[in-house]
Amino acid sequence: MPALKNPKADLRSKYPIYIKIGLIGALTLTIIAFKFSPDSAFVKPYKEKGEPPIDIEPPIRTAQLPDVPPPPKAPQIIAASIDDVPADIILNDIDDIKPVKLPDKPPSKPKIVEDEKIFVWVEEMPAPIGGIRAIQEKVHYTEIARRALIEGTVYIEARIDKMGNIIDAIVKKGLGGGLDEEALNAVLSTRFIPGKQRGKPVSVKIVIPIKFVLK
Repeated sequence: MPALKNPKADLRSKYPIYIKIGLIGALTLTIIAFKFSPDSAFVKPYKEKGEPPIDIEPPIRTAQLPDVPPPPKAPQIIAASIDDVPADIILNDIDDIKPVKLPDKPPSKPKIVEDEKIFVWVEEMPAPIGGIRAIQEKVHYTEIARRALIEGTVYIEARIDKMGNIIDAIVKKGLGGGLDEEALNAVLSTRFIPGKQRGKPVSVKIVIPIKFVLK
């Protein structure tokens, strides 16, 4: 069967030649590109424009400690004030202080008579034998109070029976530093002239101030 296409017009017959020419041209361009490319040593490094980058530090791990209550505050020394004393009887004839040593043991307390009436005000108030000076001579400063520079007045509430004995006594208002105990022991070791109402001895409750002053 004769060929239907003229051999001169058949383009497929020239495909191998075109492929070879194309490969030679591509290789030639590649070699020229490598030959005339700029040297990397002369290329300027790239620099970013604008503000410098911000360094972000990694977060710091912190340990969660348990809640610890704050330490208690140191006790404050409150000076006694005469205005805080209730409206009881207060002895006013305070003399100079002469510190002396206390007796080894305070006298034993007499028995309390429950059915005896206690007065807070009578015609003749009880008074310590020898005056308030006799009580002041029995007190002295403790070493703690002296170092803390504690000064003021300790108020002792005492009940005096009709015989002049102290039924009982408590610290009504104190200073601390061992001075309250000094004042209380001084009062407990003192005898009193009993109070009188209509000429008869009666039991009376009084408040005795004992002053402490550093010298």
